[in-house]
Amino acid sequence: MDEQEKLLEECMRNVKQESFQMKRCMDKDRLMDAIKHASTILMELRTSSLTPKNYYELFMGVCAELNHLQIFMLDEFAKGNRLTELYELVQYASNIIPRLYLLVTVGVVFIKSNENSRKDIMKDLVEMCRGVQHPLRGLFLRNYLLQETKHVLPDVADAPLASSDNGETNSVLTQSGTVFDSVDFILANFAEMNKLWVRMQHQGHSRDKVRRERERQELRLLVGTNLVRLSQLESIDIEKYSKHVLPGVLEQTVSCRDAIAQEYLMECVIQVFPDEFHLETLSTLLKACSELQPGLPPSLTLSPSFPLEDIVALEVALVNLALKCYPDRTDLVDQVLQNVDVIFQKQHVDEVPGDSAVCKELAKLLKIPLDHYQDILTVLQLPNYGKILAYLNFKPRKEISLYVAHNIVDHCTIISQQEQVEALLVMLTPLIEDHASFPVDPTDEEFVEEQTVVGKLIHFLKAEELDQQYLILGIARKFFGNGGIHRVCYTLPTILFAAYDLAYSYYLSEAEDPKWSKKCQKIFQFCHQTISVLAKLELFEVSVRLFLQGALAVSRTPFENNEQVAYEYMTQAFSIYEEEISDSKLQMMCVLLVIGTLEKIECFTEENHEPLRTQCALAAAKLLKKPDQCRALVAAANVFWSGKVRGGDAELRDTKRVMDCLKKALRVASQCMDNLVKIQLYVEVVDAYSLFQLRGVDQVTDETIVQMLQKIQEELPTLDVSDESVHINKYFQNSLDQLKKTKPELPF
Repeated sequence: MDEQEKLLEECMRNVKQESFQMKRCMDKDRLMDAIKHASTILMELRTSSLTPKNYYELFMGVCAELNHLQIFMLDEFAKGNRLTELYELVQYASNIIPRLYLLVTVGVVFIKSNENSRKDIMKDLVEMCRGVQHPLRGLFLRNYLLQETKHVLPDVADAPLASSDNGETNSVLTQSGTVFDSVDFILANFAEMNKLWVRMQHQGHSRDKVRRERERQELRLLVGTNLVRLSQLESIDIEKYSKHVLPGVLEQTVSCRDAIAQEYLMECVIQVFPDEFHLETLSTLLKACSELQPGLPPSLTLSPSFPLEDIVALEVALVNLALKCYPDRTDLVDQVLQNVDVIFQKQHVDEVPGDSAVCKELAKLLKIPLDHYQDILTVLQLPNYGKILAYLNFKPRKEISLYVAHNIVDHCTIISQQEQVEALLVMLTPLIEDHASFPVDPTDEEFVEEQTVVGKLIHFLKAEELDQQYLILGIARKFFGNGGIHRVCYTLPTILFAAYDLAYSYYLSEAEDPKWSKKCQKIFQFCHQTISVLAKLELFEVSVRLFLQGALAVSRTPFENNEQVAYEYMTQAFSIYEEEISDSKLQMMCVLLVIGTLEKIECFTEENHEPLRTQCALAAAKLLKKPDQCRALVAAANVFWSGKVRGGDAELRDTKRVMDCLKKALRVASQCMDNLVKIQLYVEVVDAYSLFQLRGVDQVTDETIVQMLQKIQEELPTLDVSDESVHINKYFQNSLDQLKKTKPELPF
């Protein structure tokens, strides 16, 4: 337990002890004795040793006990006991802290019991509290005054009343008060509390400045509660607000000359009062903003000696005010941004350090329009937004860029104009290009996440007109092409898929655009060049995938010479596979992808299809590992059976080549030295045989399948017991069960 906790525990223990005695006196109707114990309780609030946070806990405990005393006194009044002398008696308490707390408590009891005394008592109480000038103790005392008078403040307009002959009605109104008396009471309390709050900043050694600022931030709600009370007075209309409330609040805010107080109080004014009040008093507010520091003219061009972070913080408050009062006036927001740009130029600011207070305020300023409009297109219309963003160095600028990207993706904002796309990509440069001072770690989760968001964003660069969309993709390719090896693998593939879709869209609109075929050729030339860039960066796997995907896209888009283009894409994929990919797993994957792609393409004539499918079989047979060879040969058999060529709807159904592939696969399987692997491959090959038999390959006979099954049954007992052997047995049994469903006549 630290020192603060011990002090607080001791104070609370004293409060509970005296509270027990106070309640015993109240039970015996000994009011004066109860007040003496209450006075002892309140002596604990004289301490100067507690931090604001711990003092608040003590204050709440003491207030709870005073509430019991107040209820007891109200009951005494209700019983008819006269306590008129009590208000004067408590003023003889020996110490000013207990004296004033008791005075507030008794005064509120008097007001609740007799409203006619309300006006004078309120005035007396707020003046008497001047007796405590210690900032912490004074703030909490006045907060107690404010919370206890919350429900007794007069809230009626000073309207003419019909009076009796002796004028008693107007006399009652004069004594009980009107809403103007409440305004005067709260403003007087607010002014004194703000002075106490500001005074905290100037007490103690300069080395404790950060601690004092932190403590002031913890206590700011006590001051702001005054403004909340003013906003809760129902009789306050726009006229009363503009003539009586706002001038008093702004006068105190301007005159305090304290940055923390001014920022907080201006924010409070904006938050607690209705928008329509701000609309009517906007000129007054802006005039006050211009007077927050000496030498601040109406244009808001601040003195060079004013701290830069405070200047930007003020502009943040101004842009919040502008958006709250005029949410559709983008020119006001841009004016604020221009103010910042002018100030930075005058102070010769070229770049704002990333870890500075100015940078934090500038980031707030840049995020506000995004959060308010939820539309990057509106932000792009602000001419000065990009200028302010450029003052940030790389890291905070990247954070803002990522914030923009998330905003676009989260709100599905479509950017459809070339100028908008270009302006946006300039804004997102820190996410698009590498920076010499910040090396990229491609395995870093944060980097992967940000590039994934950028990849998603590309889908929202979409024009309604197809020709415009092609130009947009060209702009995107220009920007993202500078991204470096670790970034382009996230961005360029997205551009390519958008281009493939664009080509198909041209085909669908062939009736409206006679030049659609040439435009498709141009698109696929653009795609070919883009994939070649990836290949030069040694991103071979993704290049193979994109060439194959491009071949499929060409096949479904029947433009002129599409066969030649598709053939080029396929041969490029083969070339990269043969020359650049050496990893056996990647080789296997590439062969299977090529085989699967060729099986689906229907734009090739026999002249071009035959060498490609033959190359697939050869590539399968040349794989390094026997299991890969076996499985790839089975896959290649599908091309010879179900592949299609241009000019014919029927499948190839080349029985001879299918059987060549299957027999070779079986032979390769038999060459495996590992029995587990060999039997696994046997089962896979027999599955392929039975499947092709069902598909109509007449050279696959029941006798052949039976022989293979017998071979497997002979080999299975030779396996050692292991998890793998159990799996293979189960796999074989499942295959056998499936075969019996289609071939019940087989002797198995």
